[in-house]
Amino acid sequence: MSAKPEPTDARPCWFVGAAWGGTNDQTSRFLQNGNWAGGNQNKYLDAVKSIQPGDRIAIKAAYTRKNKLPFDNRDHTVSTMAIKAIGTVTENPGDGRTLKVDWTPVDPPREWYFYTNRNTVWQVAPGTWAADALIDFTFENQPQDLDQFRNDPFWRERFGDIPADQRQFHWTLFYQALADQLLIFRDRRNELVAGIHQIAQKVTCMTILQDQHEEGVHSGPLTDICPFTTMGIFNRGLTDHNRKLIATELANFLGVTEPVPDTFDGVPLLNNQRSWFFGYHYRRQPDDIDALWELFARAIAFADSDTPDARPALVSAYHEASRCWGTGWNLSMGLFWIRPWNFPTLDDRSRQYIDKALDIRIGRNDPKGRCSGDEYLAVLETLKARFQEDTYPVHSFPELSHAAWLFKDSEPTLQESTTVLDARYNDEDAVIGEQSITDPLESYSLDHILADGCFIPRDRLESILQRLQAKKNLILQGPPGTGKTWLARRLAFALMEQRDHARLHAVQFHSNLSYEDFVRGYRPGADGRLDLVDGPFIEMIEAARQTPTETHVILIEEINRGNPAQVFGEMLTLLEADKRNRQEALALTHRRSPDERVFIPDNLHVIGTMNIADRSIALVDLALRRRFAFIDLEPTLGAAWRDWVQHHHGIEPGILADIEQRLNKLNHEIAADSSLGAQFRVGHSYVTPPLTPRIDDAWHWFRQVVETEIGPLLDEYWFDDAEKSRQARQRLLDGIR
Repeated sequence: MSAKPEPTDARPCWFVGAAWGGTNDQTSRFLQNGNWAGGNQNKYLDAVKSIQPGDRIAIKAAYTRKNKLPFDNRDHTVSTMAIKAIGTVTENPGDGRTLKVDWTPVDPPREWYFYTNRNTVWQVAPGTWAADALIDFTFENQPQDLDQFRNDPFWRERFGDIPADQRQFHWTLFYQALADQLLIFRDRRNELVAGIHQIAQKVTCMTILQDQHEEGVHSGPLTDICPFTTMGIFNRGLTDHNRKLIATELANFLGVTEPVPDTFDGVPLLNNQRSWFFGYHYRRQPDDIDALWELFARAIAFADSDTPDARPALVSAYHEASRCWGTGWNLSMGLFWIRPWNFPTLDDRSRQYIDKALDIRIGRNDPKGRCSGDEYLAVLETLKARFQEDTYPVHSFPELSHAAWLFKDSEPTLQESTTVLDARYNDEDAVIGEQSITDPLESYSLDHILADGCFIPRDRLESILQRLQAKKNLILQGPPGTGKTWLARRLAFALMEQRDHARLHAVQFHSNLSYEDFVRGYRPGADGRLDLVDGPFIEMIEAARQTPTETHVILIEEINRGNPAQVFGEMLTLLEADKRNRQEALALTHRRSPDERVFIPDNLHVIGTMNIADRSIALVDLALRRRFAFIDLEPTLGAAWRDWVQHHHGIEPGILADIEQRLNKLNHEIAADSSLGAQFRVGHSYVTPPLTPRIDDAWHWFRQVVETEIGPLLDEYWFDDAEKSRQARQRLLDGIR
């Protein structure tokens, strides 16, 4: 009999659905045929392709159940996952849709609570307590220890045995109850609007209910309203006293019995000037408010159900609602209000905290430059996974929002530079007329590299990108000023097919860099003891492993300034393209457990840059050369360079041709010098202005470049012959006024 695998086995486990169309259960057929098939879902192709023979796999069914928990007498809607069969993958044909599996039925199915996932294909990697517990429960027939969830910060605040009035986030109970009652009024909106107008007559701080049928002219009371705007009438820049007044009146009208919270600390607020989620009558489309109600209903269904079809329904509703005039990041705030434990808020302060404190990037690929529905749920799922880590700064969405409320960044936001009454935590969602301030996550390709100012022919760029895709590791080498770092970043984006800075991590090697800095090593902790800390390379490996369908790139500038063989250590072996799998995994020098093994995922690429003119750098280790494709970059002047500079800066073609001739003569002299050579030529970047306004005096600009950039470089080249450097500099400037 084979030995029982350790719970911390480095191989991931897979939890897959067996329902096609959300209802047609294929479990019996899969067990009978010894296979698994993913139906017609194309989105999981890469994930399924990555599954290896020998990986453990389970058929799951996700749903919710009303339960009285062992540590709490109150009823809760609990996420539940039934394990219906377990097995081992015996063959993967590589089509992204099917697997051969040696199945064992689980009859009756065993129910697992809390830590669940709706995705049809869910990779669970060991290493966190929740993942390890789920793996043991599923494959080792271990009981679920609910006390773990009781004691974990994420679950304790939500479901633990703390009296509601003593919970830090007891306001969440009121907000959820308010949303539940509000849903009843989806088809009774006339009654809802009438009730809100009655509240406005009692409370003097509700002068926000006048509609406009033409721009700038109030034409009467609002006659329709969405649920998010309804909750927004007390989640604006008001005093806490006024917020409680409005919330109390609204709760009484809706029949909410949960007490109104005494404090709203950490709850994101709307800007008083943008407190509607839809536009005035003259601006909104007939179905805008209906779309917001649909999102509201789908979000509650998603939060209260683990069915596979809940996710695409929510994404579709989010997409439709985001088209409405008046929506943007405030959609995430509305979702957070109605289900604070299920949805994150991406208001301005929270986005800063997520980006700067948690180092998580938020996609911005919807038409308005905010996150799409899929990108929003991607952030949600990433955060939920990190909440399970004991040392993570926050463990729930309410705690994250509160931490963001307290978070102070050194750069003031637009909201902090304006004056809004009592708006300690407003979302700026800045709008100027019809234009929103955006920073979209745009698509990116080789054509974009050329448009950005690359003068390498397109077929050459295609060849470089193909080498990066095949070899996985690539080094751009060349003389100074040939745009190595510039091109490396853009090749990374072209490989990703998106300008996504979250999946690009840049580091620079230097002579003092060590394996412990780059891969993993011990560092002094706050308590004076040594902690084992992952370096940037392990962090990128983990990021790539967590999202196997996305491309990640680590950019290493000046890769030969350090000692690559020493810095990479055993990772040097794992860099090879044919060793990017679990079977080739190796133990690290510093392991977290005796059986820990690490491999570099197939979706992590490495791009390095080398300045081959630097005399202080040693030759590259041959072992490193075998694992990288090397691309030579040269000074690239010519028609493409002249056309680009003329188009962007208005410099006359004749002047550009003269500058090109002068630089070519200099480079010919450098290449012919026996003490230098072609690798010391001056690159085109020196005479390619950045994207700044037009250059009115081209010769004045060129003289500045020669005197402050090229001249000092020549002084360094001919450090033992100052006269030769002076003459070369003078030839560049001869005849210039």
